[in-house]
Amino acid sequence: MRPSLVITAALIAAAVIVGAGVLLLNPDRPLIVAAQFEADVLTPNADGDGDVVLFAYELARAAKIGITLESDSGETYVFRNPQANPAGAYRIAFSGVVAGYLRPDEDILGTVERRLIPDGVYTWTLTAAALQGDESLTAQGTLTVRDSDVALPLITDFTVSPRVFTPNQDGVGDLVYINVYLQKSADLTAYLIGAEGERVYIAPRQDIRQEGEAGWQEFTYAGGIDIGADPPPDGDYTVYVEAQDLEGQRIVVTSELTIAEGGKPRAGILGQGSGADVIMTVQPYAAAYASTLETRGEALPMPDNPEDLRATSLVVPLGDMLVFRLTVENYGSSPLRTTGPMPGTVYDQRQIAASLAEYEQDGAWRVGIQCETSEQSYPWRWALGTPEQLTAVSDPTNDNVYYYLPPGTRSVVWGAVRLTDIVSTTNPQQCWAGLIHEGVNVYNNRIGVRDVLIADTTQGN
Repeated sequence: MRPSLVITAALIAAAVIVGAGVLLLNPDRPLIVAAQFEADVLTPNADGDGDVVLFAYELARAAKIGITLESDSGETYVFRNPQANPAGAYRIAFSGVVAGYLRPDEDILGTVERRLIPDGVYTWTLTAAALQGDESLTAQGTLTVRDSDVALPLITDFTVSPRVFTPNQDGVGDLVYINVYLQKSADLTAYLIGAEGERVYIAPRQDIRQEGEAGWQEFTYAGGIDIGADPPPDGDYTVYVEAQDLEGQRIVVTSELTIAEGGKPRAGILGQGSGADVIMTVQPYAAAYASTLETRGEALPMPDNPEDLRATSLVVPLGDMLVFRLTVENYGSSPLRTTGPMPGTVYDQRQIAASLAEYEQDGAWRVGIQCETSEQSYPWRWALGTPEQLTAVSDPTNDNVYYYLPPGTRSVVWGAVRLTDIVSTTNPQQCWAGLIHEGVNVYNNRIGVRDVLIADTTQGN
C-alpha cells in the first residue's frame, strides 16, 4: 500500500476514535440538564430562617437564560432578566425580591426598583436559548412563598432645599438640606449624579435620630468645603436617595439640584513690593466722623501720605485717630461676600461693629483691626471695599442685597479708631490688622503690627 493511503487511513481512524470519545464524554444532552429550587418554601421576613432559597440549574451548552415566577392569579414577576451563561452548573440565591412593580391601586413616591413577591404558590420558569443555533428549552416547577414582610420602605416625603446651591462659604446658600420621611426602618443612601455620570455621596446627619430609623431623616451637604475639599463643578445634578430594607426591597426618589459659583474662597491682604503691607498713621479727630447705632458719620478720606509707609511706631494724642489702609485681593474662583461698615468709617475705641448695627454674619468677609487692650477679637471691622468696588446681588427669596468682591479683583480698605482710653500697664501697645472670614477663620492674622503709644497731652500743663 502506498504511504499516502496509509496516512489517510490513519487520520480517518483517529477522527473516528476522537469523535467516539467526545460522544462518550459529552453525549447529546438537552440544553437544560437540570433545574430546581433546593427548598419548596420561602419565608422572606428577615428572621434568619428560610429567608433565602437556592435555585440550581445546569446548562449543557452556552445559552441566554431568564427566570420568571407566575402567581395563581396570573401575575408574572422577573427573578432573573435574560443573560448569557457559559455551559456549566449554577446555584443562585433567591430571597423573594424581584424587579420592582406597582399594583393597580398604588400611588408611590419614587421608583420601586426591587420588591418582594406576595405570599402564594408560584410556577417558576427557566427559559434557555442557545447562543449558537436556534435551540431553546424551558423548565418549570413550583415554589411556595409565605410569611413575607411585604411592607415597602416607603418614602412619603422628600424635599431638597435650596434647589440652587452655591458652596463657597459666603453664608448664603452654602448648605443643601435633604429631608426624607421613612415609613419603615431602612438603609438610606444619598448621592448626586452630574452630566458626566460622576457620583458624589452625601453622609446623613447623626444628631437627629439613628441612621435608617423610621421617621424623619436629614442629609446636609456643603459640597465638601466643610471638610477641606473642592466642591463638584458648577452645573446641573440629580439628587438620589435610596431606601433599602432588610429583605432587599428598594425605593429610589430623585430631585434636581444646580451648583453655581462653587469653590473654596481664597483671599489675602496684599503684600507690597516696598514699604508696609498695612499703612498706619495718626490724624486728628473731628466730631463729624462720629457714628452711632442710628446714624453714620462722615467717611474719613482715604489716607495717601507717602511718608506713612515708613512709620514703624506711632504716638497718638489721646482722643485722636489711629488710621489704617491696606489692599485685599480675591485670588480664588468664588466671590467673597462682605458686609459693612464701609471703608472710611471711624469707630470710638469702646465701639464695636455691632454698635453701628453691623452685626457679625457667618460667611461674610471683613477687614479687622485689633490692639492688645481690645476686649474681643477684632472689634473694629470694615467691608472689603466701597459700593463702587463691590458687586451688589439681590436675593429674590428674601429681598436682601448682598455685596461681593468678585474673583480676581483687589480693593482698598481704610478706616480709623479714635483712641480714648489709656491702659497704663499696656502703653505703648501693639495694634495690627487681620482678614476675617466670619464664622470660619481669621486669615493674615496680626499683619502690619505697630507699637502705638497713646499720649495724654493734658498732663503736665
